[in-house]
Amino acid sequence: MSIAHGVRRLGVIGAGQMGLGIAFVSAVHAKVPVLLHDRSAAQIKSGLSLMDKLLAKDVSKGKITQEAAKEARDRVTVVEGIPNFRDVDMVVEAVSENLALKQGIFRSLSAELSPKTILASNTSSISITKIAASTIPEGKTASDPEGQESTSRVVGLHFFNPVPVMKLVELIAAVQTSQETLERARAFAIACGKEVTSSQDVPGFVANALLMPFINEAIMCLEKGVATRDDIDKTLKLGMNHPMGPLQLADFIGLDTCLAIQQTLYTGTGDSKYRPSVLLERMVDAQWLGKKSGKGFYDYPSQ
Repeated sequence: MSIAHGVRRLGVIGAGQMGLGIAFVSAVHAKVPVLLHDRSAAQIKSGLSLMDKLLAKDVSKGKITQEAAKEARDRVTVVEGIPNFRDVDMVVEAVSENLALKQGIFRSLSAELSPKTILASNTSSISITKIAASTIPEGKTASDPEGQESTSRVVGLHFFNPVPVMKLVELIAAVQTSQETLERARAFAIACGKEVTSSQDVPGFVANALLMPFINEAIMCLEKGVATRDDIDKTLKLGMNHPMGPLQLADFIGLDTCLAIQQTLYTGTGDSKYRPSVLLERMVDAQWLGKKSGKGFYDYPSQ
C-alpha cells in the first residue's frame, strides 16, 4: 500500500538543467517549497532565468495561469549551503556524474540533516549503494543502528532531461534502502507529475544500460567511417522512427555526461563491450560537449 510522500519542503543541490528542472516540477506540480543550492552564482542566475522562461511559456500556452506561475516561482528560494537544508524532508542531489563528488555531498548531508530526511540522488548510472555507504556517521559501522538508519534513507530518483517535459522517473534502491524510503520517493515523483519505473542498483540501471551502449556504438560507426554523421542519424530517425538520431541525442545529453556514464558501465562491469569510443573521449578532451558548449557532432550557434 502506497503512503504519502510527506515532503513539506524540498532541497535541491545543483541548479543546472537537471536540478532546475527538478525544482520546477516540484514547485509547479507537487506544489512544495524548494530550497535551491549551487556553488556557482552564475549557474543560479542562469537556472532561475530558465525557470522564468519556462513559466512564461506555460502561461502563454494556457497550461497554467499567471497567478499559478507566480506562486510556483515564489516557492523557489536560493540558499547558500547545506546547513540551510536542516528543515527539509527530502534532498535531491543533481550534480555532475562523479562518484567522489556525490559521496562528499552525501557525507555532508548525513552529518548536517535529520536522520529522517530522505537523501535522493539524480544520478543516471552511479551505484546508489556506494553513495549510501558514504552517509555512515563517522566512528560508526554499517551494522550499527546509526549506520543502518542513515543509509536506509538514501535512494536513486533519476529524472530525465528535460525534466519539465519527460514523463519518466527511474526509482533505484540501494541494498540499504528501506521500503518506506522507496514508497515516499515514488509518491513524491508521482506528485511531480511523473510515471515511475523501478530498477535494481546495477551500472546504468535500465535506461542508460540500454541507451548509452547504443549511442557509443553509433559514435564508433562514425569513428570507423562506416557511415557519415547525417546518414547514421537519418537511418535511426527514418528506419526506426526515433525522434532524433543517436549522435544528435548525444549532443543534447552532453558528450561529457555520455562519456561519464559509459565509463561507469565499463568499470562497473569489466566488460569490454562497454569500452567508450576513442572519438567520444577526444571530443570531450576538446571541450566539444554538444549543445551546451555550442559544438559537438553538430554545431549550435549562440542565439
